[in-house]
Amino acid sequence: MDIKTFSSTVRALPADVSVLIRGPHGIGKSHLAQSAAEDMEMPLIDRRLSQMSEGDLVGLPELVDGVTRFCPPDWYARACREPVVLLLDEINRATPELQQGAFQIVLARELNGHRLHPDTRVIAAVNASAEYQVNEMDPALLDRFWVVDLEPTTEDWIEWASGPGEIDSIIIDFIRHHPGHLRFKGQPEPDKVYPSPRSYDRLNHTLGHAGMAPTAVAGDVGSNSGFYALAHGFLGTEAAIAFRDFVDNYELQISPEDVLDDYEKNLDRLKALTNDQANGLAAKIIEHCKENEWTVSQCSDLAKWAKSLPGEMMVSIWNGVMETKEVHNITKLHKFLGQAVVEAVQRSRSL
Repeated sequence: MDIKTFSSTVRALPADVSVLIRGPHGIGKSHLAQSAAEDMEMPLIDRRLSQMSEGDLVGLPELVDGVTRFCPPDWYARACREPVVLLLDEINRATPELQQGAFQIVLARELNGHRLHPDTRVIAAVNASAEYQVNEMDPALLDRFWVVDLEPTTEDWIEWASGPGEIDSIIIDFIRHHPGHLRFKGQPEPDKVYPSPRSYDRLNHTLGHAGMAPTAVAGDVGSNSGFYALAHGFLGTEAAIAFRDFVDNYELQISPEDVLDDYEKNLDRLKALTNDQANGLAAKIIEHCKENEWTVSQCSDLAKWAKSLPGEMMVSIWNGVMETKEVHNITKLHKFLGQAVVEAVQRSRSL
């Protein structure tokens, strides 16, 4: 499931239906819970069970009138007192004792006699078993959750990263041009660093703090060993090399305006693009379409460039523009590109 579908669906669930998010580490499960809490105007309580002891969850005993009762920890008491979104992260890496307590919260919405507030939402999250040593969850327990297998798309991440004050625009452009570097999808090797959506969030924060934000050093990274060292520590070797080279040559990157407003002037640069670079530029042009009304001249120039690409890439650009539902731009572009798209589709069907 992609992030947009999850976000639009989770708000419609009754408060007593718990959510289980499954997916690889670093894809944004915690961010997703935070966004859900903000959408529902509730505070988020985030607890990582893999780092908790039994007392951190169930509380400590006290003797009251000769009867032993458990005093709940402050975070759980708050979830009982007021509506919150309660995130129980890494529930499949917790000890069996902690898992039992967590499942009592999920199944009965109470722990040691302390009931959750009726409007408190519970979200549990688990990492993929291939990445960690985990305790497998019983199928009978899974029946008690709305289970979400999260597969965020590159577009999901770009939309999040483009929010106010989130991620440096050059990092976003890097992912547009090199979506394969957003997250490693193979079998990880022990002790090796790989990129993830979380990696880029941390890299962005660290580079900014160190005075090496990509937008500040673009075109002048080659002699800065610290820039590569930081990127390597967060992304691993392959992604770090690609990212350093991208930032160092950023002034050579082509913008949507270079196609829409100065196509003839930039013709040689456009011809020199690799397929990956052309796909990245196409993604930026589609984003530009969402926010701008194109002129007839701009649509004419875009069509010229699209027609110079392989047929499947031209069709992909047309489909991307269609998905924006920006009628004015679609109508103008159709005049110059529509027939070529039809012919390309017919050719592909005849093969």
